[in-house]
Amino acid sequence: MQTVTAVAHRGDPYRFRENTSASLRSALQHGADAVEIDVRLTRDGVPVLLHDETLDRLWHVDRPLSALSADEVRGLTAGGVPTLAEALAATEDSRVMIDLPGGPSEQAVARIVAVTRECGATDRVYYTGDAAAMLAVRAADAAAEIALTRKTLAPTRPALLDVIRPRYLNYRFTLLDHPLTEHVHRSGYLVSCWTPDTRRSMRRLLDMGVDSITTNRVDVLDSLRRYTTER
Repeated sequence: MQTVTAVAHRGDPYRFRENTSASLRSALQHGADAVEIDVRLTRDGVPVLLHDETLDRLWHVDRPLSALSADEVRGLTAGGVPTLAEALAATEDSRVMIDLPGGPSEQAVARIVAVTRECGATDRVYYTGDAAAMLAVRAADAAAEIALTRKTLAPTRPALLDVIRPRYLNYRFTLLDHPLTEHVHRSGYLVSCWTPDTRRSMRRLLDMGVDSITTNRVDVLDSLRRYTTER
């Protein structure tokens, strides 16, 4: 029986601060098949792991990332914000889903894809984000694996799908039901979703046959899928 792919949302945020190397390593130690990270560029064009536009929520520094150099970020966070290259090293041979928040420019996306290539991680990295970001990924890498983010039930234009060529359609988990999952599968795509954190929600998604679940509680998902497989 094929089991669902367990993706750790920003690592293991219930144990370690999100999007840090320690969080990524912990997630992999607790059953994750892949880790999801958020990547943005510093002022000097270095891809680093941060979901928000500023360092305020996680690091209590009310400064926008785009106004800081990589060295300044390192100093303000005591080295806590890893670069993309450091994160790829920390995850070794494991799969990594790179989320591209904040409407990155084509140049920013191209830089992120380039760093992934320079690190020799192209074969284990895939990308998620909105249509504009994924169009930029496709322009930078014709072979990139993509999970196209879907936040509504509005159908995606076939012409857009033809250009982006996603492997997954990546839905907010509350949008999914059996008919939609079956429709996506019939259309030739895999179904991924984010971010259920309760056992009840995870069980519902496992029962409907989704292919990948991104969660903040990857250890719980791993235990549930093991039980489901063994039944």
